[in-house]
Amino acid sequence: MAANNRPEALIPVLGVATDIRIDTPDVKTFRVVTPDGKKAFIHKPGQCAMLSIPGVGEAMFSITSSPTNEEYMEFSIKKCGCLTDWLHAMEVGQQITIRGPYGNAFPVDTAFAGQNLLFIAGGIGLAPLRSVINYVRHYRDRYGRVDIVYGSRSMNDLVDYQEIINEWCKEDGINVHLTIDREQEGWDGHVGFVPNYVTELNFPTDCIGIICGPPIMIKFTLAALEKMGFSKDQVYTTMEMRMKCGIGKCGRCNIGNKYVCKDGPVFRFDQLDELPEEYD
Repeated sequence: MAANNRPEALIPVLGVATDIRIDTPDVKTFRVVTPDGKKAFIHKPGQCAMLSIPGVGEAMFSITSSPTNEEYMEFSIKKCGCLTDWLHAMEVGQQITIRGPYGNAFPVDTAFAGQNLLFIAGGIGLAPLRSVINYVRHYRDRYGRVDIVYGSRSMNDLVDYQEIINEWCKEDGINVHLTIDREQEGWDGHVGFVPNYVTELNFPTDCIGIICGPPIMIKFTLAALEKMGFSKDQVYTTMEMRMKCGIGKCGRCNIGNKYVCKDGPVFRFDQLDELPEEYD
């Protein structure tokens, strides 16, 4: 079974969308509670849940709200297929089913404790990291310096932009570095790809790196960090997009000798070195 230790994680519960926020032209954030207005279940930063519309399909999504939020869960979902098309067509008050949590979590209370943290995200890759970032913000005194590097194609494609500007950027000890791929009218921030921006910023190696984004961005960002002196055992990522059944039965998430749903989705990069080359 997935690393959640909850046998009932296999049993779907009814969920109701109480708020639907448009983040970007193709990303919406859904706030979900049970019909009695409660949070569906307890989870840890980095874990996932299965969302389903009966008769349409189901899929695994990162829980983007922090476990410290005891009132509801949130999911930031990009429109990219049949199920997500239906989800994006939903209105407040509509019902779905939800089950979980699935997978392991980021080691926020062990390996991350007392450490400086460097979050690096591209596009929708910020969604899985938002849960971790807000957990760290809630327990701020447990961690050192926090840097967040986040980039997307354009300023219109930056997920959770208002939260970033109005909250993250205003907190002591948290440094936010935003970038977009190409110059755009109305944008006076940094322009350039995330891996190049990471190189420009030249972070010291006294921190733990957490990366999530498109595979090509992850590949070049990891190379940039290694060139700066980071070792693979101090950099983490999440591979939740490969998960399907969540319990190691369907085989879709099998990569090399690992099953993402049973061994992940959170991995340290040195743990991935034995995987086939296409997943490096």
